[in-house]
Amino acid sequence: MNRSLRTRSSAVLSVAALSVLTLAACSDDTEETEDTTAAVEETTEAMDETTDEMETEEEMEEETTDEMVSADAPFGPGCAAYVEANPTGPASVEGMAEGTVVDAAIANPELQTLKAAVAGELNADVNLVETLNGGEFTVLAPINDAFAALPEEDLNAVVADADLLTGVLTYHVIPGKLGPDEIVGEHETVNGEIVTVTGMGDDMMFNDAGLVCGNDATSNATVYMIDAVLLP
Repeated sequence: MNRSLRTRSSAVLSVAALSVLTLAACSDDTEETEDTTAAVEETTEAMDETTDEMETEEEMEEETTDEMVSADAPFGPGCAAYVEANPTGPASVEGMAEGTVVDAAIANPELQTLKAAVAGELNADVNLVETLNGGEFTVLAPINDAFAALPEEDLNAVVADADLLTGVLTYHVIPGKLGPDEIVGEHETVNGEIVTVTGMGDDMMFNDAGLVCGNDATSNATVYMIDAVLLP
C-alpha cells in the first residue's frame, strides 16, 4: 500500500511538473508571439512613414513642376480658346513673342480696338507706338469687348480728348516686365496712378477687371489681356 501511495505521488508530481513546463512553454510562446507582433507592427509603421514621405516628396515635386510651368506659360480662363483659335502665325502665342508689344497688338484679333487707340487711329493726337516700343513694360490690355462694354457716350468723350485718352491708355502700362510671381500687388503705372492686382491664376483681378489670358510674352513686354477698361 505504501508502494502504491508512493507510485501515485510520483505520478502526481510528474503530471504537475509537466504542467508547469507546459505553462512555461506556452508563456514563452505567448511572449515570443507578442514580440513578433510588436516587431511586425513597428516595421509596418516604418513602411507607412516611408510611403508617406515618398508621397509628400512626389506632391512637392508636382507642385514645383506646376509652378515652373505657370511661370513660363500663359494662363487664364480665356487662354485655351485663344490658343485654339490662333494656333499658328503672328497672332499665336509663339508668334507674338517674336515681335514688340505693338506688333502683338496689331496681330492679336482680340486687341484691335486697343491697337487703334495707341496707334493714333482713334485720335490722331494720341500715338504711343514709339513709347511702347521704346522700353520694357507690363501691359494690361483690354480686349475688344471691354471697350464695347463702355457706354458709347463715355467712350466718345474719352477718344475726343487727347489728354484724357493718353491718361487712360498709359494707366494700363506698368514699367518693367512682370511675371505671375511679381504682378500681384500695387504698381505705379506710366500714368503715375496706382493699379492694384489681386488673386491668383484664373482668379487674378486688375482693380475690378478680370483676367482673360495673361503672361503672354513679347520681345519687350509681358501682356495680360483683361475684360474691362481701367479708369484712373
